[in-house]
Amino acid sequence: MTKAELVKAIAAQAGVSAANAQNVFDATLKVIENALVAGDKVVLPGFGSFSVLERAARTGINPTTKQAIEIPAKKTAKFKAGSKLNAALN
Repeated sequence: MTKAELVKAIAAQAGVSAANAQNVFDATLKVIENALVAGDKVVLPGFGSFSVLERAARTGINPTTKQAIEIPAKKTAKFKAGSKLNAALN
């Protein structure tokens, strides 16, 4: 499902215009992004939670040259599915 298809489905489900659904969808994503940037965890009970995972710096191997390379530390987004979402999938 693409973003456009998702927005269209949200509009139909909520009974609002596609433009309103697009604005709300964009705002929701921005709020989640801002919370993660601030280091907060976003919990949607039953659906899942978004958090920030910090990966430590490490040494890796370049598969082409077989030489050791340094991989810097970085932060990445993590999503953990909630119980209701897992139950719906199974």
